Amino acid sequence: MAIKIFFPSCCSAAENGLLIGRWMAEHRSAVVLATLHFPFIPASVRRYLSQMEKKTGLSLSVIGTWSHSKKDKDKDEKMDNFLGELGNIFSHQPWLRIAREASSKFLDCKVERMEGEESEDVILVYYDQTKLMLSELHSASEYSEITAVFDTVAKNQPLFAMDKYDEGPVNLTHWQSEGVEASIIVELTKQASVPLCAVISFFVSLITSICNLRILSGKPLSFLWNKMSTCEQLGRRLENLRLVSSSEKAKDHMTFMRKASTFLSLFVDVTLGILLMCWLYQGNHIGQMADALIPVADRIALELQELLQWLMGAPAGLKMNRALDEVLGRFFMYHIHLWISYIRLMSPFIEVILWYIGLSACLGLTVALSILSDIIALLTFHIYCFYVYGARLYCFKMHGLSSLWRLFRGKKWNVLRQRVDSCSYDLDQLFLGTLLFTILLFLLPTTALYYLVFTLLRLLVIMVQGVIQMTINLLSSLPFYALLLRLCRSYRLAAGVKFCMLEQQKGKPLRLLMQINPLPYGQVLDTYRLPSSRCYPKDSWGSLCKKLFIGEVIYPWKQKQEKQD
Repeated sequence: MAIKIFFPSCCSAAENGLLIGRWMAEHRSAVVLATLHFPFIPASVRRYLSQMEKKTGLSLSVIGTWSHSKKDKDKDEKMDNFLGELGNIFSHQPWLRIAREASSKFLDCKVERMEGEESEDVILVYYDQTKLMLSELHSASEYSEITAVFDTVAKNQPLFAMDKYDEGPVNLTHWQSEGVEASIIVELTKQASVPLCAVISFFVSLITSICNLRILSGKPLSFLWNKMSTCEQLGRRLENLRLVSSSEKAKDHMTFMRKASTFLSLFVDVTLGILLMCWLYQGNHIGQMADALIPVADRIALELQELLQWLMGAPAGLKMNRALDEVLGRFFMYHIHLWISYIRLMSPFIEVILWYIGLSACLGLTVALSILSDIIALLTFHIYCFYVYGARLYCFKMHGLSSLWRLFRGKKWNVLRQRVDSCSYDLDQLFLGTLLFTILLFLLPTTALYYLVFTLLRLLVIMVQGVIQMTINLLSSLPFYALLLRLCRSYRLAAGVKFCMLEQQKGKPLRLLMQINPLPYGQVLDTYRLPSSRCYPKDSWGSLCKKLFIGEVIYPWKQKQEKQD
C-alpha cells in the first residue's frame, strides 16, 4: 500500500532543515506544513511544537528532513550526513527524507523506519498551502483523507502567524501573508465599525419597540401590516440590520457567510435604491408619472365600462338571463363610478404622494418595489372587489347545485361526521329541490361568465404583483458574498480536488499536483441562499385549479416570514 506525502509548493525553494507536519496513520499519509531551518535547539523545537498542539488541537511533530542540494557536492554530502544524524534525535515513525537536486525541479522522497514493511511505494502530492488554508470544502465525507488534509492546514493558522523574519525560538518557511498594509486597513475598519454598529443596533431596537406598542399591534392595524408588502419588507430589512450590527462573532463558516451576504445584500439594495431615486428626481419623472396616472386610470375605467356593457348584451352570441345580467352589470358599473370619483378626489395629492414615495427608495430598491406592489393593489382594488363578488356568487351556486344533486340521489351531507349519508325525502322536499335546482342551473351561465371575466382580470394583476415579488425575493435572497468569492476567488469554495500527474519515473516516487475544484454556481446558490418570504397559499397547480373551479377566493397576500436557523 502506497504512502502519500502532501508537500507545500511554497517550501520547494527552502533551505536545508527539518520537516514539520502531521502523520495520519489511519490514512497512511503525511502532511508537511513547514520547514525548520538552522540554527535551532531540539528542546526549543519540542516546546514550540507542544505549544502549537495546544492551540490547534492537532498532533504536530518533526516527521523528516529536507535537503536542497547545491553545486558543492562535498558540502551536500556533509549536510546529508548531518541531517541523517538528526533523525536519531527526533525519533518519529515513519521518517521522511525529501531532497531536491539543483538540476531538477521535482523532489525525491524516501520513507524510513516503517514497522513490519521493508519498502513502500511513495506518492508525492504538491499542494498550494494558501488555497487549502483559506478554502472551505463541501460535499466531502467527514472522515475522508482529503477532509483531514484540509482540516490540518486550516487549523494550523497559529503556525503560519509567525513571519520568517520574526525573531522567535524557531525559523520556519511556510506560506507567508504579504498583505500587511491590507491587514492594517482591515483592523482600522473593524475599529471604526464598532460605534457604527452600536448606533445601528440602538435605532433598530428603538424602531422595534415602537412597532411592538399595543396601539400599533391592535387588531385593525396588525391586519393591515400583515397584508402590506411594504411592511413585510421593512420588517425583513430590520432583521437584516440586527444581524449585521450584532457584536457576536460568527461561530462557524455558514454563519459568517450568511452575515457577509446579508451585508452585501443590504449594500446592493440601498445602492440600487439611491440610483433609482436620483433618476426619479433628475428629469422630473415623478411629475410625468403623476400626470400620466390619471389618464391611465380613466382609460382602465373606460375599458371596464365597455367590458361590462359587452357582458350586459349578448357576449360572444351567448343568450344570458336578461334580468340577472342587468342587475349584475349595473351593480359593477356603480362600483366603477365610485372608483372614478375616488381617483378624481385624490388627483391633487398624487404628485405629492409620489414625491414622498420616491424618497423611500433610499431605503432600498426592494422597499420601492414593495411600495409599487401595494400601489398596484390599491389602484386595482375595484377589480379585486369584482372578483370577490363574482367568486362568492358563483361559489354559492356551485354549493347549492351540489347539495341539490345529492337530494335527487337520496343523499345528504352529515356536518357532524363530515361525510355523505343516505336520507329519505318526502314529495314536497323533492319538488322544492327540483324547483331550486332548475333556477340555479339556468342562472349559472350568467354568473359563471362574470366570474370567469373578473377572475382573468384578477389573475393578470396577481401575475404583475408576482413578478415584482419574485424580483424582491431575488434581491433579498441572493448570496452576493458567496457569488463574489466564487467569481474572484474560486478556490475559497471547494467542491473537491483533482490530481494532475507531473512526472512518473521508474524507481522514483509518483509526483502529483493537487488542485481545487471550485463549487458550481448552482450549488453555491443552493448552499448559501438567504431566507426569503413565501407566497400564500402554498398550493399545487391541481389544488389551485380546483379552487378556481369551485369559486373559492384565492388570497395572494404575503404572510410573515418563517424563522429559519
